[in-house]
Amino acid sequence: MNPLAEMVFIGEIALQSQIAERAANRLPIDPAGFDHIEVWCSIQSILVAAGNVSKILWSYSDKKSTARSKKLREMLNIEDDNILSDRKFRNHFEHYDDRIQTWFDSRSGGAYVDLAFNPFKPTPWEIPKFYHRAYNQVDRILTFRDETLDLKEVLKALETIQLKCKPYTLM
Repeated sequence: MNPLAEMVFIGEIALQSQIAERAANRLPIDPAGFDHIEVWCSIQSILVAAGNVSKILWSYSDKKSTARSKKLREMLNIEDDNILSDRKFRNHFEHYDDRIQTWFDSRSGGAYVDLAFNPFKPTPWEIPKFYHRAYNQVDRILTFRDETLDLKEVLKALETIQLKCKPYTLM
């Protein structure tokens, strides 16, 4: 791979990591008095930035991009099974229209609880709900239906990768 291209890719990885970090700084921990739209904007920004890093470091679209990704992971000493290699959660948010369609194609009705906060600590009188997208702001756990993602782990992985990029960038 061209050395200039390597630096451009590494610079982009560092930039996307910084975007995720800034979005994470906008996420409130206090469960009261926060802007719900800002929370979901920040979560989506983190997922998109993590997905962009993933696409650079784990591209499988063709032999050339696969080789490029492998070389960059080797340069930065990043394990193949890093949490960022899985873009499932980013895809849930990016392709939410497909998820809605699939849900209603297989059901005629029922409850649809979406964009919930702190769903993991129900009150004793609360009936268990099926959440589509949910966020526990205290633990920073993101849920999509029956799957969970620890945003702390994603952010930690991005921070580690950003540090590994420092010797190659001016950022």
